[in-house]
Order: sequence, then structure tokens, then C-alpha cells
Amino acid sequence: MGLFGLASFITEQRTKEVGIRKAMGATSISVVTLFSKDFTRWVLISNLFAWPAAFYFLNKWLQHFAYRIPFPFWIFIVTSVVALLIAF
Repeated sequence: MGLFGLASFITEQRTKEVGIRKAMGATSISVVTLFSKDFTRWVLISNLFAWPAAFYFLNKWLQHFAYRIPFPFWIFIVTSVVALLIAF
């Protein structure tokens, strides 16, 4: 919901810019690419900040269990890909 709200807010703020770009001959694909680059950058930056915190807190939480399991790194990559798919 937060990412959807952010997308609609930014789109509403940049309505005039999109109109000017379309009037100047920009294609729809170029406008979508412009918005996608912004969201991709913010999602990747947020993932870089979230990974260390999530790894630290998950390790602390998993240490309290009797049976130890390794925490695979691919989970972070999968969650990043899912976040990017939601952003698109």
C-alpha cells in the first residue's frame, strides 16, 4: 500500500511534466521509464539500508531457538526482486 500510494502521489505531482513531455513528442514508454528509474533507485537504496538491519535482528531472534538453522542470503535477493516487481 505504501509503494502504491507513493507512486500515485508522485504521478499526481508530476502530471504537468508528463503533459509537457507528451506535447513535446515523448513516447509513453519513455515516460514510464522515467518513473520506473525513480522507483527503482529508491527501492534499491531502501534495500541496502534494510539488509543489514534485517540480518542483525533475524540472527538475534534465531539464536534464542534450541535448534540452529543457517540463514540463507538468497532470501534477501528474493525479497528485493519482489519489491522491485511491486514497484513496477
